[in-house]
Amino acid sequence: MPLATRLTESLGIRHPVLLAPMALVAGGALAGAVTAAGGLGIIGGGYGDDEWMERQFAAAGNHRVGCGFITWSLAQRPEVLEAALAHEPAAIMLSFGDPRPFAARIKRAGARLICQVQSLAHVEEALAAGADIIVAQGAEAGGHGAARATLPFVPVVVDAVARRAPGVVVAAAGGIGDGRGLAAALMLGAEGVLVGTRFYASAESLAHPAAKARMAAAAGDETIRTATVDVVRGIPWPREFTARVMRNDFVARWHGAEDALAAAQPLEMARYQAAAAVGDFATACIFGGEAMGVFDAVLPAGEIVGRMVAEAEEALRAGARRIAG
Repeated sequence: MPLATRLTESLGIRHPVLLAPMALVAGGALAGAVTAAGGLGIIGGGYGDDEWMERQFAAAGNHRVGCGFITWSLAQRPEVLEAALAHEPAAIMLSFGDPRPFAARIKRAGARLICQVQSLAHVEEALAAGADIIVAQGAEAGGHGAARATLPFVPVVVDAVARRAPGVVVAAAGGIGDGRGLAAALMLGAEGVLVGTRFYASAESLAHPAAKARMAAAAGDETIRTATVDVVRGIPWPREFTARVMRNDFVARWHGAEDALAAAQPLEMARYQAAAAVGDFATACIFGGEAMGVFDAVLPAGEIVGRMVAEAEEALRAGARRIAG
């Protein structure tokens, strides 16, 4: 039986599972597969490559999907929001910046506004923007995030939103890679989950096959939060956000030496880009979170959704049996 929550009701989906809009990884085929399985797929609009985004909406076919953007980057290229809205997405997700300048346009277009937050200050911005759904992201997440851990952060956000705007739905993100994580999120008061790392290692993911295989074989303690990957790529991320990536030779050399990396950036950027092009992950970084420790295989996205929901249902039943004695 599906897990019915206010998230499933709000988005008209069967299962409370959302695909994280991972830039250059969460493409249309993956988003469509998650939607087809009963969740909601969200294409990773990333830094705003509108030609890439057009191809991914086409790859999603007739499946109802959303699109996500890095908010501070969207502010530099707001026209890509119009391109996404032209596809009548189910939702637009904004993270890492103030969503208020874009909120009215998104809501006028009929899309749900999803705001990902990493602090209570971000919650205030999301509520002021009129968010329909708030995703509380813990630092265990892969890719960019901040400092709060999922377990204590999610209930604090749930309580804050319940006091201020009880109609707004809260989902959880960060370190959630199987049904136990989904069940735990529901027990923390969230109405569902946003999942990235587990779907990174899916058949439909646009990630390099070697990166998927490495992730499936890795444990969560093989990751680190670092700014090195942004310094080498010359991407001006706000200082409050770092990226969680798998440890490798590049990170071992430059983590903690970001000033030296910045000085050597032109040469190191060329090396990094060349490594990424050929799948050399001793140098190029794999964006992934601590959830990689709870799975060990690359699977189709639909199977991942099905397993996650079935495992969550069993975990919740098992918990109820323990209480019943």
